[in-house]
Amino acid sequence: MAYGFVGTGEITAAIVTGLSDGVADPPSVFLSPRGRAVGRGLADRFPNVRVCSDNAEVVEQATTVVLAVRPPIGREVLSELSFRPEQVLISALAGVSLATLRRWAPTAGELARSIPLPQAAQRASLTAIHPDHRIARELFGAVGQVVVADSEPALDAMSAATATFAAQLDALATIADWLAGQGLAPDASAGYLKHLFGALGQTLLHSTDTLATLTTKHMTPGGINEQVLHDLRDAGHGEQLRHALDRVLTRLQGPPPGDHE
Repeated sequence: MAYGFVGTGEITAAIVTGLSDGVADPPSVFLSPRGRAVGRGLADRFPNVRVCSDNAEVVEQATTVVLAVRPPIGREVLSELSFRPEQVLISALAGVSLATLRRWAPTAGELARSIPLPQAAQRASLTAIHPDHRIARELFGAVGQVVVADSEPALDAMSAATATFAAQLDALATIADWLAGQGLAPDASAGYLKHLFGALGQTLLHSTDTLATLTTKHMTPGGINEQVLHDLRDAGHGEQLRHALDRVLTRLQGPPPGDHE
């Protein structure tokens, strides 16, 4: 298997690292020159990785091509490429449907969509794909686990859920800033929260309880966790989050940026 990556940002770097780091027989990997510094760093670390002269060479060398550019330039990038009928094109572009990909890359063989995560670098990503595809399973199974979305709307909803990462981290930053305001050193505030919520993340990964059950287990009646939860709910925090998710989903299911059909 030879994988080609068109676009060399954080996600590509994570997947390539997971495919290559400490692997006895890693696949051949061909990278586009976009983000050359990232690509050169990967090629310097891993002998199975090569930076190509252009995206056309990536497609020429690869058996499977992963598209990981910014959605607004997806159509422009694909318009300059010609695929072989036996090639599989796997898109990591949020909000770009299979039908749109087919219009943008009419010569490609089979198509699949994916939501890879940065944890691919540690081979700990849970990558959502649609449709269920053997090649996509093989690729992302090598860097973690795979979950198959039953439909494109379901995949779009899962993509919308990933849009909450920054908001969750910003909430932690707010708590850290509050702690610093109470006299705790900023580094100590951040370190304390990373430990608390890193441990909570491990609980989430290894627990079979529902999220509602875990919520109940992390508070006591009349306790301080319950107080903060009720304050945030009374302030409309939950409804604001639902509204934000609805807006993201509407955006993802609308016309993709850069599509001028």
